[in-house]
Amino acid sequence: MIYHLFQLLKDCDIPGQGLMNYLSFRAMLGCVTAMLISFFIGRRIIRWLQKKQIGETIRDLGLEGQMQKKGTPTMGGVIIILAIVIPVLLFCDLANIYTQLLLFTTLWCGGIGFIDDYIKVFRHNKEGMSERMKLFLQIVLGFAVGLTVCFSDQIVVREKVASASAVSGTEDLNVDSETLVEDSVWEMENVVKSTKTTIPFIKDHEFDYKVFSPFKGEWGWYFKWAVYVLMIVLVVTACSNGTNLTDGMDGLAAGTSAMVGVVIGILAWLSGNLLNSDYLNIMYIPGTGEIAIFMSVFVGALCGFLWYNSYPAQVFMGDTGSLAIGGIIGVSAILIRKELLLPVLCGIFFVESLSVLIQRFYYKYTRHKTGTGRRVFRMAPLHHHYQRTDIPAIIKWPSHPVPEAKIVTRFWLVGMILAVATLALLKIR
Repeated sequence: MIYHLFQLLKDCDIPGQGLMNYLSFRAMLGCVTAMLISFFIGRRIIRWLQKKQIGETIRDLGLEGQMQKKGTPTMGGVIIILAIVIPVLLFCDLANIYTQLLLFTTLWCGGIGFIDDYIKVFRHNKEGMSERMKLFLQIVLGFAVGLTVCFSDQIVVREKVASASAVSGTEDLNVDSETLVEDSVWEMENVVKSTKTTIPFIKDHEFDYKVFSPFKGEWGWYFKWAVYVLMIVLVVTACSNGTNLTDGMDGLAAGTSAMVGVVIGILAWLSGNLLNSDYLNIMYIPGTGEIAIFMSVFVGALCGFLWYNSYPAQVFMGDTGSLAIGGIIGVSAILIRKELLLPVLCGIFFVESLSVLIQRFYYKYTRHKTGTGRRVFRMAPLHHHYQRTDIPAIIKWPSHPVPEAKIVTRFWLVGMILAVATLALLKIR
Protein backbone atom coordinates (compact mmCIF):
# COMPACT_ATOMS: atom_id res chain seq x y z
CA MET A 1 0.00 0.00 0.00
CA ILE A 2 2.86 2.36 0.79
CA TYR A 3 4.47 1.41 -2.52
CA HIS A 4 1.28 2.19 -4.43
CA LEU A 5 0.80 5.41 -2.48
CA PHE A 6 4.23 6.62 -3.58
CA GLN A 7 3.39 5.64 -7.15
CA LEU A 8 0.25 7.76 -7.02
CA LEU A 9 2.27 10.68 -5.67
CA LYS A 10 5.13 10.26 -8.15
CA ASP A 11 4.46 13.70 -9.67
CA CYS A 12 4.87 15.33 -6.25
CA ASP A 13 8.29 16.42 -5.08
CA ILE A 14 8.57 14.29 -1.92
CA PRO A 15 12.07 13.82 -0.46
CA GLY A 16 13.21 10.19 -0.73
CA GLN A 17 10.31 9.23 -2.97
CA GLY A 18 12.57 7.54 -5.49
CA LEU A 19 13.74 5.00 -2.90
CA MET A 20 10.51 3.05 -3.41
CA ASN A 21 11.61 2.28 -6.97
CA TYR A 22 14.58 0.33 -5.67
CA LEU A 23 14.03 -3.37 -5.03
CA SER A 24 16.85 -3.51 -2.49
CA PHE A 25 15.37 -0.72 -0.37
CA ARG A 26 11.90 -2.27 -0.31
CA ALA A 27 13.40 -5.69 0.40
CA MET A 28 15.37 -4.41 3.40
CA LEU A 29 12.41 -2.41 4.66
CA GLY A 30 10.13 -5.44 4.33
CA CYS A 31 12.60 -7.75 6.07
CA VAL A 32 13.06 -5.45 9.06
CA THR A 33 9.32 -4.79 9.32
CA ALA A 34 8.53 -8.52 9.25
CA MET A 35 11.10 -9.15 11.96
CA LEU A 36 9.70 -6.42 14.19
CA ILE A 37 6.15 -7.68 13.69
CA SER A 38 7.28 -11.16 14.74
CA PHE A 39 8.94 -9.73 17.85
CA PHE A 40 6.09 -7.58 19.09
CA ILE A 41 2.98 -9.37 17.81
CA GLY A 42 4.56 -12.74 18.63
CA ARG A 43 4.82 -11.95 22.32
CA ARG A 44 1.14 -11.00 22.54
CA ILE A 45 -0.01 -14.03 20.56
CA ILE A 46 2.02 -16.37 22.76
CA ARG A 47 0.47 -14.85 25.89
CA TRP A 48 -3.00 -15.23 24.38
CA LEU A 49 -2.31 -18.87 23.47
CA GLN A 50 -1.08 -19.54 27.00
CA LYS A 51 -4.15 -17.85 28.46
CA LYS A 52 -6.42 -20.01 26.30
CA GLN A 53 -4.29 -23.05 27.20
CA ILE A 54 -3.69 -23.87 23.56
CA GLY A 55 -0.77 -26.19 24.19
CA GLU A 56 0.90 -28.99 22.31
CA THR A 57 -0.22 -32.52 23.13
CA ILE A 58 2.91 -34.65 23.38
CA ARG A 59 2.95 -38.37 22.65
CA ASP A 60 5.71 -40.02 24.70
CA LEU A 61 8.25 -41.45 22.24
CA GLY A 62 11.03 -41.79 24.78
CA LEU A 63 12.97 -38.79 23.44
CA GLU A 64 15.17 -36.76 25.76
CA GLY A 65 13.45 -33.59 26.96
CA GLN A 66 10.30 -34.42 25.04
CA MET A 67 7.81 -34.37 27.90
CA GLN A 68 9.09 -30.99 29.09
CA LYS A 69 7.55 -29.55 25.94
CA LYS A 70 4.06 -30.62 26.95
CA GLY A 71 1.75 -27.62 27.09
CA THR A 72 3.99 -25.37 24.98
CA PRO A 73 1.70 -23.11 22.90
CA THR A 74 1.16 -24.24 19.34
CA MET A 75 -0.42 -22.61 16.24
CA GLY A 76 2.42 -20.09 16.33
CA GLY A 77 2.40 -20.16 12.54
CA VAL A 78 -0.13 -17.36 12.83
CA ILE A 79 2.79 -15.12 13.86
CA ILE A 80 4.69 -16.04 10.70
CA ILE A 81 1.70 -15.45 8.44
CA LEU A 82 0.92 -12.04 9.94
CA ALA A 83 4.59 -11.05 9.74
CA ILE A 84 4.58 -11.96 6.03
CA VAL A 85 1.22 -10.61 4.90
CA ILE A 86 1.42 -7.14 6.52
CA PRO A 87 4.83 -6.07 5.05
CA VAL A 88 3.94 -7.57 1.66
CA LEU A 89 0.75 -5.47 1.57
CA LEU A 90 2.80 -2.41 2.51
CA PHE A 91 5.89 -2.67 0.31
CA CYS A 92 5.19 -5.05 -2.61
CA ASP A 93 3.57 -4.29 -5.95
CA LEU A 94 0.13 -5.84 -5.42
CA ALA A 95 -0.62 -5.65 -9.14
CA ASN A 96 2.25 -8.05 -9.81
CA ILE A 97 1.03 -11.56 -10.60
CA TYR A 98 3.88 -13.15 -8.63
CA THR A 99 2.98 -11.20 -5.49
CA GLN A 100 -0.65 -12.24 -5.89
CA LEU A 101 0.22 -15.93 -6.29
CA LEU A 102 2.53 -15.97 -3.27
CA LEU A 103 -0.01 -14.15 -1.09
CA PHE A 104 -2.69 -16.62 -2.16
CA THR A 105 -0.33 -19.53 -1.41
CA THR A 106 0.48 -18.16 2.06
CA LEU A 107 -3.17 -17.78 3.01
CA TRP A 108 -4.28 -21.05 1.39
CA CYS A 109 -1.61 -23.27 2.97
CA GLY A 110 -1.81 -21.36 6.24
CA GLY A 111 -5.57 -21.94 6.22
CA ILE A 112 -5.12 -25.68 5.70
CA GLY A 113 -2.68 -25.84 8.59
CA PHE A 114 -4.86 -23.66 10.80
CA ILE A 115 -7.87 -25.95 10.32
CA ASP A 116 -5.68 -28.97 11.04
CA ASP A 117 -4.33 -27.38 14.24
CA TYR A 118 -7.80 -26.23 15.26
CA ILE A 119 -9.15 -29.79 15.03
CA LYS A 120 -6.24 -31.10 17.10
CA VAL A 121 -6.34 -28.42 19.78
CA PHE A 122 -9.96 -27.37 20.16
CA ARG A 123 -11.70 -30.60 19.18
CA HIS A 124 -9.06 -32.74 20.91
CA ASN A 125 -8.64 -34.95 17.84
CA LYS A 126 -4.96 -35.89 17.65
CA GLU A 127 -5.30 -36.98 14.04
CA GLY A 128 -6.43 -33.54 12.89
CA MET A 129 -7.53 -33.13 9.29
CA SER A 130 -7.36 -36.35 7.30
CA GLU A 131 -4.24 -36.86 5.19
CA ARG A 132 -6.38 -37.27 2.09
CA MET A 133 -8.13 -33.94 2.61
CA LYS A 134 -4.84 -32.11 3.21
CA LEU A 135 -3.33 -33.70 0.12
CA PHE A 136 -6.42 -32.82 -1.93
CA LEU A 137 -6.27 -29.16 -0.88
CA GLN A 138 -2.54 -29.01 -1.65
CA ILE A 139 -3.20 -30.49 -5.09
CA VAL A 140 -5.91 -27.87 -5.67
CA LEU A 141 -3.33 -25.17 -4.90
CA GLY A 142 -0.84 -26.82 -7.27
CA PHE A 143 -3.37 -26.85 -10.10
CA ALA A 144 -4.35 -23.22 -9.39
CA VAL A 145 -0.72 -22.11 -9.61
CA GLY A 146 -0.01 -24.34 -12.62
CA LEU A 147 -3.00 -23.10 -14.62
CA THR A 148 -2.12 -19.50 -13.79
CA VAL A 149 1.43 -20.05 -15.05
CA CYS A 150 -0.04 -21.65 -18.15
CA PHE A 151 -2.63 -19.05 -19.08
CA SER A 152 -1.56 -15.73 -17.52
CA ASP A 153 -0.14 -13.25 -20.02
CA GLN A 154 1.91 -11.68 -17.21
CA ILE A 155 4.03 -14.80 -16.67
CA VAL A 156 6.46 -14.83 -19.57
CA VAL A 157 10.11 -15.46 -20.26
CA ARG A 158 12.34 -13.28 -22.40
CA GLU A 159 14.77 -15.72 -23.93
CA LYS A 160 17.00 -13.28 -25.80
CA VAL A 161 17.97 -9.83 -24.70
CA ALA A 162 19.45 -7.12 -26.88
CA SER A 163 21.20 -3.89 -25.94
CA ALA A 164 21.79 -5.00 -22.36
CA SER A 165 24.49 -2.34 -21.97
CA ALA A 166 21.80 0.29 -22.33
CA VAL A 167 20.60 -0.40 -18.82
CA SER A 168 24.01 -0.01 -17.19
CA GLY A 169 23.60 1.74 -13.87
CA THR A 170 20.07 0.41 -13.25
CA GLU A 171 21.19 -2.86 -11.68
CA ASP A 172 19.24 -2.23 -8.50
CA LEU A 173 16.14 -0.74 -10.10
CA ASN A 174 12.98 -2.63 -10.93
CA VAL A 175 13.76 -2.68 -14.66
CA ASP A 176 10.20 -3.67 -15.43
CA SER A 177 8.97 -0.28 -14.26
CA GLU A 178 6.53 1.42 -16.62
CA THR A 179 8.70 4.50 -16.99
CA LEU A 180 11.73 2.65 -18.31
CA VAL A 181 9.67 0.61 -20.75
CA GLU A 182 7.98 3.71 -22.17
CA ASP A 183 11.33 5.44 -22.63
CA SER A 184 12.69 2.41 -24.53
CA VAL A 185 15.87 2.26 -22.50
CA TRP A 186 16.55 -1.19 -23.89
CA GLU A 187 15.21 -3.61 -26.47
CA MET A 188 14.10 -7.13 -25.68
CA GLU A 189 13.10 -9.98 -27.99
CA ASN A 190 11.17 -13.23 -27.86
CA VAL A 191 8.61 -12.66 -25.14
CA VAL A 192 7.19 -16.16 -24.85
CA LYS A 193 5.05 -18.46 -22.77
CA SER A 194 7.55 -21.14 -21.98
CA THR A 195 7.76 -24.51 -20.25
CA LYS A 196 11.50 -24.12 -19.85
CA THR A 197 13.16 -24.33 -16.47
CA THR A 198 16.67 -24.14 -15.05
CA ILE A 199 18.80 -27.25 -14.65
CA PRO A 200 22.49 -27.46 -13.68
CA PHE A 201 25.40 -29.25 -15.37
CA ILE A 202 24.32 -28.53 -18.97
CA LYS A 203 25.55 -25.82 -21.32
CA ASP A 204 22.55 -23.50 -21.47
CA HIS A 205 21.20 -24.27 -17.99
CA GLU A 206 17.78 -24.88 -19.52
CA PHE A 207 15.45 -27.84 -19.74
CA ASP A 208 12.14 -27.83 -21.62
CA TYR A 209 9.31 -30.08 -20.48
CA LYS A 210 8.26 -30.45 -24.11
CA VAL A 211 10.81 -33.28 -24.44
CA PHE A 212 8.23 -35.47 -22.68
CA SER A 213 5.64 -34.78 -25.38
CA PRO A 214 5.29 -37.46 -28.09
CA PHE A 215 3.16 -35.07 -30.16
CA LYS A 216 3.83 -32.05 -32.33
CA GLY A 217 1.76 -29.06 -33.23
CA GLU A 218 -1.32 -28.16 -31.18
CA TRP A 219 -1.46 -31.51 -29.35
CA GLY A 220 2.20 -31.14 -28.45
CA TRP A 221 1.50 -27.72 -26.96
CA TYR A 222 -1.30 -29.08 -24.79
CA PHE A 223 0.72 -32.12 -23.71
CA LYS A 224 3.85 -30.18 -22.65
CA TRP A 225 1.78 -27.78 -20.55
CA ALA A 226 -0.09 -30.69 -18.98
CA VAL A 227 3.26 -32.22 -17.97
CA TYR A 228 4.46 -28.87 -16.62
CA VAL A 229 1.28 -28.34 -14.57
CA LEU A 230 1.57 -31.85 -13.09
CA MET A 231 5.18 -31.10 -12.20
CA ILE A 232 4.05 -27.92 -10.44
CA VAL A 233 1.46 -29.90 -8.46
CA LEU A 234 4.14 -32.41 -7.44
CA VAL A 235 6.57 -29.69 -6.32
CA VAL A 236 3.96 -27.80 -4.30
CA THR A 237 2.71 -30.88 -2.43
CA ALA A 238 6.22 -32.27 -1.88
CA CYS A 239 7.59 -29.00 -0.47
CA SER A 240 4.59 -28.41 1.77
CA ASN A 241 4.70 -31.91 3.25
CA GLY A 242 8.51 -31.96 3.44
CA THR A 243 8.55 -28.85 5.60
CA ASN A 244 5.79 -30.29 7.75
CA LEU A 245 7.84 -33.44 8.42
CA THR A 246 10.94 -31.37 9.26
CA ASP A 247 9.07 -29.40 11.90
CA GLY A 248 9.90 -31.71 14.79
CA MET A 249 12.57 -29.86 16.76
CA ASP A 250 12.88 -26.37 18.18
CA GLY A 251 13.99 -24.00 15.42
CA LEU A 252 14.75 -26.72 12.87
CA ALA A 253 12.12 -25.95 10.22
CA ALA A 254 12.22 -22.16 10.72
CA GLY A 255 16.02 -21.89 10.57
CA THR A 256 16.41 -24.20 7.59
CA SER A 257 13.58 -22.48 5.70
CA ALA A 258 15.15 -19.07 6.28
CA MET A 259 18.32 -20.21 4.50
CA VAL A 260 16.26 -21.54 1.61
CA GLY A 261 14.39 -18.23 1.47
CA VAL A 262 17.65 -16.27 1.20
CA VAL A 263 18.77 -18.32 -1.82
CA ILE A 264 15.40 -18.13 -3.58
CA GLY A 265 15.35 -14.37 -2.98
CA ILE A 266 18.81 -14.01 -4.55
CA LEU A 267 17.84 -16.18 -7.53
CA ALA A 268 14.61 -14.20 -8.00
CA TRP A 269 16.54 -10.92 -8.01
CA LEU A 270 19.07 -12.28 -10.52
CA SER A 271 16.34 -13.67 -12.80
CA GLY A 272 14.46 -10.37 -12.77
CA ASN A 273 17.56 -8.27 -13.45
CA LEU A 274 18.51 -7.72 -17.08
CA LEU A 275 22.28 -7.47 -16.67
CA ASN A 276 22.72 -10.27 -14.15
CA SER A 277 20.53 -12.76 -16.00
CA ASP A 278 22.47 -12.03 -19.18
CA TYR A 279 25.82 -12.42 -17.41
CA LEU A 280 24.83 -15.72 -15.75
CA ASN A 281 23.18 -16.94 -18.95
CA ILE A 282 19.88 -17.66 -17.20
CA MET A 283 16.34 -16.84 -18.25
CA TYR A 284 15.29 -13.24 -17.77
CA ILE A 285 11.85 -13.34 -16.14
CA PRO A 286 10.26 -9.88 -15.90
CA GLY A 287 8.64 -9.06 -12.59
CA THR A 288 10.42 -11.58 -10.38
CA GLY A 289 12.04 -8.75 -8.45
CA GLU A 290 8.82 -8.68 -6.44
CA ILE A 291 9.48 -12.31 -5.48
CA ALA A 292 12.84 -11.18 -4.09
CA ILE A 293 11.03 -8.65 -1.90
CA PHE A 294 8.50 -11.28 -0.80
CA MET A 295 11.27 -13.72 0.12
CA SER A 296 13.09 -10.99 2.05
CA VAL A 297 9.91 -10.50 4.09
CA PHE A 298 9.65 -14.30 4.42
CA VAL A 299 13.18 -14.55 5.85
CA GLY A 300 12.56 -11.64 8.22
CA ALA A 301 9.37 -13.27 9.52
CA LEU A 302 11.17 -16.57 10.14
CA CYS A 303 14.12 -14.92 11.88
CA GLY A 304 11.73 -13.02 14.11
CA PHE A 305 9.83 -16.21 14.87
CA LEU A 306 13.10 -17.91 15.84
CA TRP A 307 13.34 -15.45 18.73
CA TYR A 308 10.59 -17.51 20.37
CA ASN A 309 10.98 -20.83 18.59
CA SER A 310 14.70 -21.47 19.18
CA TYR A 311 15.64 -24.03 21.83
CA PRO A 312 13.95 -24.21 24.27
CA ALA A 313 10.90 -23.14 22.29
CA GLN A 314 8.30 -20.82 23.77
CA VAL A 315 5.92 -21.57 20.90
CA PHE A 316 5.57 -24.13 18.10
CA MET A 317 4.55 -23.11 14.59
CA GLY A 318 2.24 -26.10 14.14
CA ASP A 319 0.86 -27.06 10.75
CA THR A 320 -0.32 -23.45 10.39
CA GLY A 321 3.27 -22.40 9.90
CA SER A 322 4.94 -25.46 8.40
CA LEU A 323 2.44 -25.96 5.56
CA ALA A 324 2.54 -22.24 4.70
CA ILE A 325 6.34 -22.21 4.68
CA GLY A 326 6.54 -25.26 2.41
CA GLY A 327 3.94 -23.86 0.03
CA ILE A 328 5.78 -20.54 -0.27
CA ILE A 329 9.10 -22.25 -0.99
CA GLY A 330 7.59 -24.56 -3.62
CA VAL A 331 5.58 -21.90 -5.46
CA SER A 332 8.38 -19.31 -5.43
CA ALA A 333 10.85 -21.84 -6.85
CA ILE A 334 8.38 -22.68 -9.62
CA LEU A 335 7.78 -19.04 -10.51
CA ILE A 336 11.51 -18.35 -10.98
CA ARG A 337 11.92 -21.64 -12.90
CA LYS A 338 14.29 -23.18 -10.33
CA GLU A 339 12.15 -26.10 -9.14
CA LEU A 340 14.70 -28.68 -10.35
CA LEU A 341 17.25 -27.17 -7.95
CA LEU A 342 15.03 -27.88 -4.94
CA PRO A 343 16.43 -31.38 -4.22
CA VAL A 344 19.76 -29.65 -3.55
CA LEU A 345 18.52 -26.41 -1.99
CA CYS A 346 15.90 -28.18 0.15
CA GLY A 347 18.10 -31.20 0.74
CA ILE A 348 17.15 -31.27 4.44
CA PHE A 349 13.43 -31.44 3.62
CA PHE A 350 14.10 -33.97 0.86
CA VAL A 351 16.09 -36.33 3.10
CA GLU A 352 13.58 -35.99 5.95
CA SER A 353 10.73 -36.97 3.62
CA LEU A 354 12.78 -39.76 2.07
CA SER A 355 13.60 -41.19 5.49
CA VAL A 356 9.89 -41.49 6.29
CA LEU A 357 9.13 -43.19 2.96
CA ILE A 358 12.06 -45.61 3.32
CA GLN A 359 11.12 -46.43 6.91
CA ARG A 360 7.48 -47.15 6.10
CA PHE A 361 8.21 -49.17 2.97
CA TYR A 362 10.97 -51.30 4.51
CA TYR A 363 9.04 -51.92 7.73
CA LYS A 364 5.93 -53.08 5.86
CA TYR A 365 8.01 -55.13 3.42
CA THR A 366 9.95 -57.00 6.13
CA ARG A 367 6.79 -57.54 8.20
CA HIS A 368 5.10 -59.07 5.17
CA LYS A 369 8.11 -61.30 4.41
CA THR A 370 9.18 -62.35 7.89
CA GLY A 371 6.27 -61.42 10.13
CA THR A 372 8.46 -58.97 12.04
CA GLY A 373 9.01 -55.46 10.76
CA ARG A 374 12.55 -54.11 10.69
CA ARG A 375 13.67 -50.48 10.71
CA VAL A 376 16.27 -48.75 8.60
CA PHE A 377 16.38 -45.79 11.02
CA ARG A 378 15.76 -45.91 14.74
CA MET A 379 13.03 -43.35 14.24
CA ALA A 380 11.70 -41.30 11.34
CA PRO A 381 11.80 -38.48 10.32
CA LEU A 382 15.58 -38.54 10.28
CA HIS A 383 16.19 -35.92 12.99
CA HIS A 384 14.66 -38.21 15.61
CA HIS A 385 17.01 -41.05 14.59
CA TYR A 386 19.87 -39.29 16.39
CA GLN A 387 17.96 -39.05 19.67
CA ARG A 388 17.45 -42.78 20.29
CA THR A 389 20.03 -45.54 20.65
CA ASP A 390 17.86 -48.23 22.26
CA ILE A 391 15.85 -49.16 19.13
CA PRO A 392 17.34 -51.81 16.82
CA ALA A 393 17.82 -50.59 13.26
CA ILE A 394 20.02 -51.20 10.22
CA ILE A 395 21.78 -47.84 10.67
CA LYS A 396 23.45 -48.00 14.10
CA TRP A 397 25.28 -44.66 14.09
CA PRO A 398 25.51 -42.67 16.36
CA SER A 399 26.20 -44.84 19.37
CA HIS A 400 25.08 -42.19 21.88
CA PRO A 401 22.03 -39.90 21.84
CA VAL A 402 22.72 -36.44 20.43
CA PRO A 403 21.19 -33.43 22.25
CA GLU A 404 18.39 -31.69 20.37
CA ALA A 405 20.13 -28.31 20.19
CA LYS A 406 23.22 -29.91 18.61
CA ILE A 407 21.12 -31.79 16.03
CA VAL A 408 19.38 -28.58 15.00
CA THR A 409 22.68 -26.67 14.74
CA ARG A 410 24.24 -29.38 12.60
CA PHE A 411 21.20 -29.51 10.32
CA TRP A 412 21.49 -25.71 9.94
CA LEU A 413 25.15 -26.08 8.96
CA VAL A 414 24.26 -28.68 6.35
CA GLY A 415 21.53 -26.34 5.11
CA MET A 416 24.10 -23.55 4.70
CA ILE A 417 26.35 -25.83 2.66
CA LEU A 418 23.43 -26.81 0.41
CA ALA A 419 22.44 -23.15 -0.01
CA VAL A 420 25.95 -22.17 -1.15
CA ALA A 421 26.11 -25.24 -3.42
CA THR A 422 22.84 -24.24 -5.08
CA LEU A 423 24.17 -20.78 -5.92
CA ALA A 424 27.42 -22.31 -7.18
CA LEU A 425 25.45 -24.50 -9.61
CA LEU A 426 24.63 -21.38 -11.64
CA LYS A 427 28.25 -21.30 -12.82
CA ILE A 428 28.62 -25.04 -13.48
CA ARG A 429 27.92 -26.00 -17.08
